[in-house]
This record gives sequence, C-alpha cells and structure tokens, in this order.
Amino acid sequence: MSNPFGTVPPEAILEGDATDAYFERTRATLEHADKSPHVVAEVTADQFPTGEFEVFTGVKDVATLFEGRNVDVDALPDGQLFDGGPVCRIEGPYLEFAELETSLLGFLSQPSGFATAALEARFAAPDSLVLSFGARHVHPSIASTVERASLLAGLDGFSHVAAGEILGRAAGGTMPHALMFCFGEGNQAEAWTAFDEAVGEDVPRIALTDTFWDEKSESLLAAETLGDDLDGVRLDTTGSRRGDFRHIVREVRWELDARGHEDVDIFCSGGLEPASIRNLRDVADGFGVGSHITGADSVDFSLDIVEISEGSSDPSSSRTQSGDDGEPISKRGKLSGVKDVSRTPDGGHHIALADGEEPDEGAALLEPLIRDGDVVREFDLDEATERCLEDAGVVGFGHANDGD
Repeated sequence: MSNPFGTVPPEAILEGDATDAYFERTRATLEHADKSPHVVAEVTADQFPTGEFEVFTGVKDVATLFEGRNVDVDALPDGQLFDGGPVCRIEGPYLEFAELETSLLGFLSQPSGFATAALEARFAAPDSLVLSFGARHVHPSIASTVERASLLAGLDGFSHVAAGEILGRAAGGTMPHALMFCFGEGNQAEAWTAFDEAVGEDVPRIALTDTFWDEKSESLLAAETLGDDLDGVRLDTTGSRRGDFRHIVREVRWELDARGHEDVDIFCSGGLEPASIRNLRDVADGFGVGSHITGADSVDFSLDIVEISEGSSDPSSSRTQSGDDGEPISKRGKLSGVKDVSRTPDGGHHIALADGEEPDEGAALLEPLIRDGDVVREFDLDEATERCLEDAGVVGFGHANDGD
C-alpha cells in the first residue's frame, strides 16, 4: 500500500491537485472562455498594520511549490515579523497558479502560527532552556514543520526523532512515565540506574521525579541514586493536582540545595504556556512546551488579486521586469493596487503603494523568491532564527508581558 496513512502525496501538491474544488471549476471556466489575464496577487493577513506582530515562515515550501512555473514571486524573508500588508506577491498569468492557492496558504498559515507561539514561549524565558515537546499533538507527517518553526523562533531543541533526521538536528529527551511504570513503585532508583547504564554519554541524565511520590521525595532519591552524574530532574506534574507549581519547584530547589545538590537543574513540563513560564523562570532552569505551540491558531492568510491586465503571458512582460502597470482591482474590504512593505527604524511596519514614496530610512521587506520560474533565494535555518530574534527585538515582541 503506497500511502497507508491517507496523507496527500507531494506530487498532488506540486501538480495543483491539493486544492479546493472551486479552483478546478475556475480553470475549466477560464479555459472555456479563452482567458488567463496577467495578474498580481498578494497574500495578506491584515490590510493595515495592527501592532500585533507575527512570525512569517513556510516560504521555503512556497519556493518549491512555484518552482518551474511561469511566474515571479516576492516574499518576506524567512523569520521576518509582520503585522499587516502583503507577505508574499505573485505575478503572472492567472492560470499558471490558480490551483496552487490552497497549498500556498497552508504552507504559510500553520507554520507561521507555530513559529509565533514558539516565539512567545522563547520570550517568556529568554535566558532559560526551552524545548519543543509538541509533536505528539499533530499528525506525524507535519512533525518536522512544528520542530522547524520552533527552532526558527529560537527554541533550543525538540523531541521528535524523524523530524531531527529531516532537519539535520539531533532530537532530545530522556524518559517518560511509562519507563517508571515498567519498573514499578518503590523501584524508581532501579529505573534511573538502568537508564544511566543504558543510554549514551551524550544524553543528559534528567530524572523524571513526579511519578509515584511527591516531587521533593523523588528528586532527592534521584540525587542520592545518581550522585554527581545527575544533571537535572524533570517535574511534569499535571494540572489536576499541581496546586501552586511555583511553590513545588521552589521546595524541590530548596531541598536539593540543602543537601549539596546545587548543580542539579530543575526542568518543568506539562501544559506550560507563556504566563506560567514567566511565573517559573526565576526558579526553574528549563521548560518543555508542547500544546501552546501545536495548538496555536494558524495565521489567517488570504490570497487576493490586486492588479489585472490582459497583457501577454510572456514573463518578460511582467510588472517586475517591464514596469508596466495593470488596472488596480480588489474585492470589498481589501486594498487594490500593488503594495510594498518596509521596516522603519522605530520598528514600524509601513505599507504603501509600490509606486508611492518610500518612508525615510525604511528598509524594504519583500524580496525576490522566484524569477521566471527559478528559485533565486537560498534558505538557512540559523540565519532565519537570527533574523527572527533580531526583528522581534526591533518591534518589541513580547515586551508587553515582561512584567507578568
């Protein structure tokens, strides 16, 4: 069976079959009428700046989607923050990309939502170890999308093995409660000792210490069992019995320190979100974040034609190459005309017509992605991460919650 999990195969996406049915009806109608006007279309979430910045990513997949098509595409750089205006612009004969709209928006909307949520977690504890633990909440086929978005937003690592193979990064993680159950209550020391003996030296010795007894008791037992080999303890206490989690963490820290285990780190996980991370960041050393990332709302991108002409389908006649203007057009509630976006020195996001005046000292954000069907941009995850974190600082991302 070639596709046992019923996922849409890559070739269906590339060929435009992974689309909404009405685009197929549109193609049939336009071909019947012998029409394929030259258009400029823009991808936007908000028409005007909102002050609420989100992370733009997924552009590498967009490049793959449009490669070989008779179009020109511009887009924000991977990891750039935005709060309105176009993040992507496509120009060419409409029938060159009509059916690709559904996949295009999917490639951008969900990863951008993941990355924005991960950035919230990153800024909640900027000086702590923060890992992505959310792959179990999504379909396995997109686990690498979650983990890449998390790395792009500056998280320090992730847990999914296959995603690590795709991304060229090693997955992290130590032990689940299931391991502790297999040894049974009263045998926690035996479980931690077996783990220490079994796994490679490069794996941190982080003991899970909230399975059978209270967190303090198990943490002290782990420290006594592994001694100087113990790197840390993980508290994965469920919300149903957590009570004052901050107090629990402080109590564990106190008791470890009182017995000379100051070097043992405390790592927290289990339904954490930015507010709870901020409440713990001065008493815990690291965090595992899952559902806050994977449960994030997708960015509500849409694709709209903003300029149209009956010009030639020859790419040499495109606006980006010839400067010829078409007719501005839009549906109600959207802004007609080709637009540019730029970052101003004060961190603002400036939107204007492409043939209008640039803001003083503004830096244009839309950059070439596809020219005549060729990909003209390279992608580097480390560079995208650096861009994301730097731009987040410029626009003040997360500062409103610093005092929470």
